[in-house]
Amino acid sequence: MTRRILLVYGLMGELVAAMHPFGLDYMHPLVDWLRAEGAHPSVVPLRTAEPVAANARRLAEAILAEPAPVLLVAHSKGGLEALAALMDPRVAARCTGLLAMQSPFLGSPIADAVMGHGALGAAAGGLARLLRIGSGDGVRDLTTTARRTWMEAQAEGVARLVATLPVACLATVLEEGAASGRERLHLAAARWMEKRGHGPNDGLVPLSSALIPGARHVVLPGSHIATVTRGAGRDPVGLLRAGLAALGAA
Repeated sequence: MTRRILLVYGLMGELVAAMHPFGLDYMHPLVDWLRAEGAHPSVVPLRTAEPVAANARRLAEAILAEPAPVLLVAHSKGGLEALAALMDPRVAARCTGLLAMQSPFLGSPIADAVMGHGALGAAAGGLARLLRIGSGDGVRDLTTTARRTWMEAQAEGVARLVATLPVACLATVLEEGAASGRERLHLAAARWMEKRGHGPNDGLVPLSSALIPGARHVVLPGSHIATVTRGAGRDPVGLLRAGLAALGAA
């Protein structure tokens, strides 16, 4: 396993991670396990509601700041920023692989619903600024229109990347009756998306959106928080190990 590992949070990840002393966790199980395995994980400090392009630039700077090769482990929106950063050949040359967990590469219908409703979109931006996690423009970057436009524009670069660098996409599907506690909200959203033809999903990201063509794919049961938080029926370390195994990095 590459010793230097950079973790990239999804939207609002820094807020949930800061609540760890109060019983919430976000990637903490992954950090603990990676350290026990002899790796040196660290979190790239990004304001997660900033636009994908802005955070990709900051991530690229963090990767290039040290000569040691790095393995990227990114959750949700963080995977979009990691992929964008890797479009720079200098950045890709410093990386040994990318594990993108539950990342909406083709967007999320939930983001469409929020940004398509004027009041909700404005509220999302206002909340992001109030919480000091960014301008809120990053939410718009999660819409299906924004993501499909980016993926189409970068299709050649993405295809070249997955052909030369180990890239694994870990997606989860929330199964009926499997949700409890916090995951009940994800189950309601999952049903909403399925009724609108978006297919299997984790409560935020459709399976079809989370898998980059040509990359290595791992699909397992779970909600959108299955890879990053402990809880009943959740095994984030087990999912991480499955993703790393797909990369050949376990």
